[in-house]
Amino acid sequence: MLSLSPSLDDRDARSNLEKLLKRHISADAFKSAVRKLHQRFQIYAAICPVPLPEPGLIITPEIRTQCEMYLPVAEISAVFDRLYRTSLSYSPIFESCPFHKAQSWANVFVSLPQRFQFSPNPACLLEKLISHPELLVEFLFVSFLPRRFYGGFRRYPQQLEFLGSWMNGRSSRSLRCLDAACGTGESSYDLVLKLLEKGCRPAELRVEGWTIEPLETWSAAHACFPHDPLREADYRREIQAVFTCKASERLLFRSVDLRGSVHDEESSVFDLILCNGLLGGPILNSPRETQDVVARLTRLLAPDGIILIADCFHGGWKRKFPQDWLQLQFESAGLDVCTAGEGFCAFRRVKTAIDGEPCAQQ
Repeated sequence: MLSLSPSLDDRDARSNLEKLLKRHISADAFKSAVRKLHQRFQIYAAICPVPLPEPGLIITPEIRTQCEMYLPVAEISAVFDRLYRTSLSYSPIFESCPFHKAQSWANVFVSLPQRFQFSPNPACLLEKLISHPELLVEFLFVSFLPRRFYGGFRRYPQQLEFLGSWMNGRSSRSLRCLDAACGTGESSYDLVLKLLEKGCRPAELRVEGWTIEPLETWSAAHACFPHDPLREADYRREIQAVFTCKASERLLFRSVDLRGSVHDEESSVFDLILCNGLLGGPILNSPRETQDVVARLTRLLAPDGIILIADCFHGGWKRKFPQDWLQLQFESAGLDVCTAGEGFCAFRRVKTAIDGEPCAQQ
């Protein structure tokens, strides 16, 4: 389990990234695959009419069908999956990669950033990645940190306002918080800044951000995005206050799969849990897995704690997994729910000291 404390020191960032990457990739190991892809592409280019894949191309059914007929994306995907496994020191999670469920190589090509669109021939991309380690690192981050997964800072402002109101009703400012499925950490830093704004002292806080992808864990901890320097600069400006007051020392990022068993060292309870952009969407939408994650989050919740759940999924996912259904899963796990910001809040009811009647902790 990867566990990283935030640091803006370039030496720390390089040292921790080296733990996630393998030192050497043998070009010889890919010679046969490169040769075969070159042959496939030559046949495709000779037989199919223009246009071949190019930046900005609108992929029509005809283009997709022709490309798939002569240049099957399954073969290309298998080679690049091998490149991912050869490049990373851990087992990759392929769901975020551009090849995952792609309809054709043409669809993959137009989805790539422009610097990777120098040739419509996938063999040329493969050769260049193998021979240029820095470009390969960028490609890994493009593949496992796709821009479509992230919404930036303050994505759920109403939820943060609800959190502020909840904090006003607490007698203690000491908090242990979990940002479940934190991605690249924007919401974790947002949470720290909000708690500081509400009067919490850094020493009173313990905030953990959990995500399944180790490269996300690394980016969150070091505010580094090798594939996107503009994003990195903006990100560092946003979080500077957290480091200035040393609240960063109370923050920890971990690679944890919420779909698996929670280990003993992770099983301490949290007063506040955020779980945004995970349940009922493209990442986790199996009813069984959703119920399992809800049960695990409930076990991680302190007796007087709350779980805040929100998402920005499009209407298709909301029709398949409406909020009422998600709320029912938390109620089935023994929690009550109420509206909270852009989503809802799950909590345990406790008895009052006077009359024993239920009282919502909000």
